[in-house]
Amino acid sequence: MIEIDGHRWIKEPMGADLQRLWRVDEVLWEGDTPYQHVVIGRTGQGVSLFCDNDRQSTEFSQLVYHEAMMVPAFLLAAQVERVLVIGSSEGVASQMSVAAGASRVDHVDIDELCVRKCAELLPYGYTPEDLARAEQGDGPIKLHFADGWSFLDQAPPEGYDIVVVDLPDERADDSDGQHNRLYGLEFLQRCQSVLAAGGVVAYQAGCPTLWRNETLIRAYNRFRSVFDTVTYFGSDEHEWAFLFGRVEQIDDPTNVMLEALPKSSYRPQTIDDATLIGATVPPYSVRNQG
Repeated sequence: MIEIDGHRWIKEPMGADLQRLWRVDEVLWEGDTPYQHVVIGRTGQGVSLFCDNDRQSTEFSQLVYHEAMMVPAFLLAAQVERVLVIGSSEGVASQMSVAAGASRVDHVDIDELCVRKCAELLPYGYTPEDLARAEQGDGPIKLHFADGWSFLDQAPPEGYDIVVVDLPDERADDSDGQHNRLYGLEFLQRCQSVLAAGGVVAYQAGCPTLWRNETLIRAYNRFRSVFDTVTYFGSDEHEWAFLFGRVEQIDDPTNVMLEALPKSSYRPQTIDDATLIGATVPPYSVRNQG
């Protein structure tokens, strides 16, 4: 953090030669985990989580973010019974999966300290009591402090209906091999390989803005090389885009989601029919590369 005019600020990188400042009015916890530098503090958007200076979620906008990542997957999957969540330290994605009808949710996160601090300090996601139950597998959520790459070897023989990968944004310069390998083509193929019939892989895929879309284009091309059906969802009230892949060919995935929405066990608060229609066209520069 830096200090300007008597206030503490986090400088969040937004792209080449561009940064954004977040004023932190109160630091609830700051420290280094074995994997990243974490700050949880109060900002103008409520209690907020930062990892290596990247804003991960805030009290104000986390529901928009998490529903954009999870709701299309719920609607595109043939069923929602077994879900694998990789990353997503706050626990919101796992809880949403249970609300959508999942009877088994494996939540895998390599950073135990970050997960514990999120449960202790964030007013959304896991509470400490939720975390204790998930660690014990007392309920549909089972929490595993492990590397997502190796955990795929433990996938159940029947496969997962949804595999969600929710990590900080891919590093454009490939400076972090441990982090970026979970965005690479081989890992995406491994995620596809553990799907049940009609299953969906969901990724936080980057930012659609023209000055920050390099990693989104990379992810879009990877998905198109692995899946016969690729669905884009660019949140209209957030700055992130998400990709969803199904092995089977679906001629009109947007219409599939529209038909499934009224029947979904999870009732979204930030997505409706118009959102699904308007948010599923990738940006021009993503569709027309070269």
